[in-house]
Order: sequence, then structure tokens, then C-alpha cells
Amino acid sequence: MSMFKWDLVDPAPGEAVAPHQRLAWGKTAGLGAQHVVAMFGATFVFPLVMGLDPNLAIMFSGICTILFLVVCNNKVPSYLGTSASFVGAVAAIRTQGGDSADVTGAIMVAGVVLLLIGVLVHFSGAGLIHKILPPAVTGAVVMLIGFNLAPVVANIYWPQDQWIALLTAAFMVCAAVLFPGFWSRIAVFLALIFGYLLSWIADAVFGQITAVTGAGDVTTHDRVSWAGVKAADWIGFPSGKLADGVSVVHGPSFSLTFILLVLPGVIALIAENTGHVKAVAEMTGENLDPYMGRAIGADGLATALASAFGGSPTTTYAENIGVMGATRVYSTAAYYVAAAVAILLGLCPKFGAIVSATPGGVLGGITVVLYGMIGLIGAKIWVENRVDFGNPVNLVGLAAGIIAGIGGVTLKITDDFSLSGIALGTILVIVFFHLVNRGGRGTTVIAVDDHTQPRPQQRKH
Repeated sequence: MSMFKWDLVDPAPGEAVAPHQRLAWGKTAGLGAQHVVAMFGATFVFPLVMGLDPNLAIMFSGICTILFLVVCNNKVPSYLGTSASFVGAVAAIRTQGGDSADVTGAIMVAGVVLLLIGVLVHFSGAGLIHKILPPAVTGAVVMLIGFNLAPVVANIYWPQDQWIALLTAAFMVCAAVLFPGFWSRIAVFLALIFGYLLSWIADAVFGQITAVTGAGDVTTHDRVSWAGVKAADWIGFPSGKLADGVSVVHGPSFSLTFILLVLPGVIALIAENTGHVKAVAEMTGENLDPYMGRAIGADGLATALASAFGGSPTTTYAENIGVMGATRVYSTAAYYVAAAVAILLGLCPKFGAIVSATPGGVLGGITVVLYGMIGLIGAKIWVENRVDFGNPVNLVGLAAGIIAGIGGVTLKITDDFSLSGIALGTILVIVFFHLVNRGGRGTTVIAVDDHTQPRPQQRKH
């Protein structure tokens, strides 16, 4: 049977729709649009905070989703949105004087590394990855990636409009926890809209604000400026200049220092893809272990492809896992529809300009929650895998790396080369843990579970 042929079904209420099946095309289109809404907020926010173009990100999210589905032979339903795993490294690159070309070049190399790891896993099995990166190590790396971002919020986004940031953060927290069903899964998107409207009202009621801008200058300005929106075309390919002067669509630039900064993000992507495949397998009742390597490699290939043109890194999305859990529709046909919708949105520059005009205070409120959540996912990995911190292998073996990564400790190797922050922290976590973990005393017997995705049976629909 052709990979692009699905069995048409009309399931009874509550009956699941398998990946190789589909509903009528009208219903499939509606589900596809729902997947776009689910991934929308985070896929647009993360390019903004990384200084990349959200329109290009949304377009490549569609292209890369199709690539992922094809590589996985339509067996693993997934949407590839923008990854947050490299946000901390990108902030470090820009702090050290790197521009967007340096950012995408470093991430492109990380994508290639992930692709090679996927090939290795496909032919040798996932056991090797789990041995090198047990839950104790993976949790520590994810934690330091998230918490390393705290200065970005404190020094860049929050000062632009502290009250809008505070109210946006409060709304996002309430929306993510208190809103019912699907609405809680799109809390980032709803917070974006809430903060946007709140900023517009503040401009109308209180007038302009005198505060620091994203460029670090103190000026008096409107919170919401749509000058770029008015100038943008309705239809066209992403174009123009980014905030640092680099073209929206650009080729990568490569620096060993910057590459080492982003490589720890690969560990998080391995955990995310592993968790996604296991979550989908649990939901569908199918054995997807043979596609684990394909999924990891496909995400690496997608990240490298997007970065080659100035796009954002990709990853599987928990939001879309939630949609499948709520609807019990796992049809990959819906994901092809979602990808097509995303590509069309990416070809609307005016739409992207609206998102790019998001006030800094709104981003401050969203990122203060998101970055903390990234860090706490590391703790979630520890808890779910019962990592024992009464064992000195785990307690002492991970301690130095976490502090070095979060605190920005620098190890100067030569006059022109040094390791710091996330890169140094990750190296210390891996080396120190395995240095003292002789005989596997620091590992657990619990199988690697869904590290970064919500467990379907724990979701409230």
C-alpha cells in the first residue's frame, strides 16, 4: 500500500483512529488546523527570543514536519515545531558577539550530529544512548539549559515593561493550569494574545512608555508598533533584515566556540524524540521502537535543513501529543494538512510582521514561565525515573556541572578558546558522572520514559 494512502474510517465515539487511517477530508482538515493552533504559540515565540524570523520558522515547521513523516514512513505522527533546547546557547552566542549566521551555523552542525546519532540508534538500538545518557545525566543537562536562561529574562525582556510582563506571566500560569482541556494546551498562544491586547490598551490609556528596548537603549516609545505590519506584503517569501542586520534568509557561518555552546542541546533533543516515540507507542498500542532511530535522525535532518536557510531548530511537540490524546485521532493525514497550513502561513509576511511586533514586556512574561518550565523538565526526568540522590554518584557526580552551567563558569583553555556556561556544564556532568559511576551504581532500572512529553493518561481532557 502506498505511504500516502490512508484507510477511510468512520469511528464510533471514543474509538481511536490509527496513523494509517483517516477521517473524511473535511474532518481531517479541521484536525490539521487544530494541530497548527496547538503548536503555534511556542513555534513563534522561540524564534523571537532567539532573534530569528518567526515567519521563516513557521514555514519550515511545515516543510520539516512533512520530512519527518516521510522518513518515519508515516508510522510516527508528529509535528515539528521550534525547539527551545538551543535558546540558552543562542543567548550565549549573541552575548559573545555572534550574529544570526553564527547562530544558525552552530545549530546546523548540532542538527547533523543529531542525524548521525539517529543513524547509529537505527542500526544499533537505543541501548547505547541510554547507557551514555542515563536519566540522571539527561535531567541535569535539561535543567541547566533552562535555568541558564534566567539572566536573559532578567536583563533583556523583563525591564522593557515589567508590569505587562508580570500580568502576562500571571495569565499564562492560570491559563496553563486552570483552563479546561484544549485551551490549557495553547496557553502560550493565549498569553501572547492577552499580552498584546494589554499592551495596546496600556498605550491608549497611559500613553508611551520610557524604558529599555530590546537593543538596550532607553527611549520613549509605543509598546505596540505596527509600522512594520503596514509595510509588509500579504503574500511573499520571508525576506528583509533581522534585528542584527543579517538577512532573514541567510547562509550559516561556523565557529568552533559557538558550535560547542549548542551541542548540549542535542542531548535534550534525543530525550524529546525518545519520549515522543514512546508516548505515541503507548497511545496507539503499536511497537514503534524500530522507528526510534528514524525519528531522532529525521529531527536532526530537519534542524540542519531549516538552519541552512536561516530557520529555527525543530523538535517534536508535547502540545500535539495533547491534541492526539484528547481526540484519539493519530492519523498522519491530519499532520500533512497541518504542515500545508503552516507553509501557507509562512508565505504571508504581514502575518509574520504582526508576531514580530510582539512587545518586549509580553515576551518577558512568557519567557519567565517558559524558561523555568524547561529547567523543571529536568527535575521531571529525575522524578519519573526515580533517580536516587541519596546515592553520592548522583548527588556529587552532577553537582559541579549544574552549577557551572547555570552560573556561567568559564574555563579558559587558550587565549582564543574557552568553555563556559551550558557547554562546560554539560561536559562536567557527563564526565564526572561516568567517572564515579563505575558498575552502573548511579543508574536506575527504570526504562527511559516520556521525558519531555506529558503522559497521555495523566492529561485531563
